[in-house]
Amino acid sequence: MPDSSLSDHFIDTPEALDAFIASLPSGEGVRVALDTEADSLHSYREKLCLIQMGVGDRKVLIDPIGIKDLSPLISYLDGTDIWLHGADLDMTLMRRTFQHIPVRIFDTQVAARLCGERQFGLAHLVESNFGVALSKQSQRADWGRRPLTDRMIEYALNDVHFIIPLADKFLAKLNELGRTDWFLQSCEDARLSVLHRPPPDPDELWRINGSGNLRPAGLNFLRALWHWRNLEAERLDRPTFKVISNQELLAFAEGLQDGRAARLPDRYPPPFHRRFYNALKSADELPEADWPRRPARRRTERNPDAERRFDALKAHRDKIGNDLALDPSLLGSRAILEAIAADESAAKDLLLPWQLEVLGLASV
Repeated sequence: MPDSSLSDHFIDTPEALDAFIASLPSGEGVRVALDTEADSLHSYREKLCLIQMGVGDRKVLIDPIGIKDLSPLISYLDGTDIWLHGADLDMTLMRRTFQHIPVRIFDTQVAARLCGERQFGLAHLVESNFGVALSKQSQRADWGRRPLTDRMIEYALNDVHFIIPLADKFLAKLNELGRTDWFLQSCEDARLSVLHRPPPDPDELWRINGSGNLRPAGLNFLRALWHWRNLEAERLDRPTFKVISNQELLAFAEGLQDGRAARLPDRYPPPFHRRFYNALKSADELPEADWPRRPARRRTERNPDAERRFDALKAHRDKIGNDLALDPSLLGSRAILEAIAADESAAKDLLLPWQLEVLGLASV
């Protein structure tokens, strides 16, 4: 990557963005390498902080913080083929920021996996295919800071520099293997999954991993502590884990349900302590009828026939995956196989057409 004037690659005004888009080719077949950076490690509400974009030999960084209206960029992207690596998070950020995901999105990570790659991180693929070791020094940087350092800019530009060359390599191999259609179906399914993913239930977000072991009294304290932590994180504009960890919240809740006092460490200033103990007091005074309960566990009777079908289906999937030199989970996850074993007619709703064909379930 050029390193003489890295700041020349940074677009942070509407005028510069309009000029850049006007200079780009348009129409069917234009390929765009894209990546995004967010600030989930540094702020309370994760936001899109940077868009890395490459078209042909041109590589730029677009600043969503400095440019409030990015609709011209989204309109341009809608007419192109967009290539990303590990696209799920990028698409999630697009949906949250723009309430839209461009239509033609392709993922070099998906392509690599369908070609049989078992290590499919971008850095590994770039080094194994091009002999270039990408720096990871800015991987956990604060992308919401301005100005970006030259090191951050170079790191971000490198993220899109190799995407199209990787795409070309893997597309050629997919075509040779007869798996191009598998790839197209998988990319479209991933896009639709993100686009239609239901939002989390705000009343259940506090049920962190490990909370299922608590009794109702502990759940009551955990819920109060979780909301206390969220308010502190929002007040500080910091990620919640930087206020206090989930493990510490669980430890407090476990002790409180057993009648032990909770003591906030001295590293927190007095206002934190005051609000912490007020939250505990409110929880302690809440009527037991209003305490949360453990989610009802669905009792399912053991079905030996379904278990046998699952074992046979999994063995069949694993053999085909190994014969194709593919991770067998690409042909269907364990959860999907269990659902099909319980009801074979569910296969067409749970698997993609190429998976149905490979597994011999297309006629079910």
